[in-house]
Amino acid sequence: MPSIAAYDLNEFVERAVFLKDRPAFALADGTVHLPAGGQSVLTAHDGGLLAAEYDPFSDRLLTGGEDGRLVAISGEGQMRELASIGRKWITAVAGGPGGAAGFASGRIAYAMKPDGTVFEAPHERSVEGLAFAPKGFRCAIARYDGAGVFFPGTNAAPQWLEWKGAHLAIAFSPDGKFLVTAMQENALHGWRLSDGKHMRMTGYPSKVKDWSWSAKGKFLATTGAPAAILWPFTGKDGPMGKAPLELGTRGDAMVTAVACHPAEDMLAVGYQDGMVLAVRFADAKEALLRRPGASPVRTLAWDKSGQRLAFGSENGSAGVIDIAG
Repeated sequence: MPSIAAYDLNEFVERAVFLKDRPAFALADGTVHLPAGGQSVLTAHDGGLLAAEYDPFSDRLLTGGEDGRLVAISGEGQMRELASIGRKWITAVAGGPGGAAGFASGRIAYAMKPDGTVFEAPHERSVEGLAFAPKGFRCAIARYDGAGVFFPGTNAAPQWLEWKGAHLAIAFSPDGKFLVTAMQENALHGWRLSDGKHMRMTGYPSKVKDWSWSAKGKFLATTGAPAAILWPFTGKDGPMGKAPLELGTRGDAMVTAVACHPAEDMLAVGYQDGMVLAVRFADAKEALLRRPGASPVRTLAWDKSGQRLAFGSENGSAGVIDIAG
């Protein structure tokens, strides 16, 4: 078995990340724990954390909370307030190219340039999710009945992508050609941005609450089933007309967290019973990384070398798995 450095954080772990190869854990109570080399606890939010995302463009953790603050935390453990909108809840955050950042509160999406200039984009419905395109200052939002893509601070008309239902999370494919949303129903929906063609990804027994793009963007790995479901995004049609891979199948436990390896075609899979597996795409070979525990795995994250895996659970159990042992 790989070695595990375990932590009991006594609070729902919303996001595990590596910042400059140091593990950090964002908790629902608004604190961020950086346990490596001696535990440091930062109070990012007063009243609770509502959103936490790793920003791969700038190697930082972005968080939003009930106190209306957008906060960035660096690998050195430095915490900086990027924006504040009073006592309005910030429910979605995202990092963008060159140090850009975005956040959402109610029906307004906010996009911040690297120089700190903030643009507001009001919408008719609540903004549930936010994402930046891989290049440029281009933002997408998820809302009821679809998604929108816009260039903040310009007069360019947004590109509206309609599909009935509630869309709760959103992501661009790494090549920027596709946009995908996770829905309130047990499904994903996608669009090819060149022409708005629809992509339906259905068949899940429960909602998709976590996803991860593979190293070269060939697959989108998702939760929501007793196996990790990986949709292929190679070729101009993405997953249309193609069957997904199903990895780490277990009939007695749902997949609750996924994280694709940063370099290899391999996936870390977390389950409802606390187990963590590593599974290879090519032959579905599995390696046990953590035995079943008492609580669902909420979040998984690899370090840049792909040698260590951080995990966090709903009951506050967390840790770092060294797969080299």
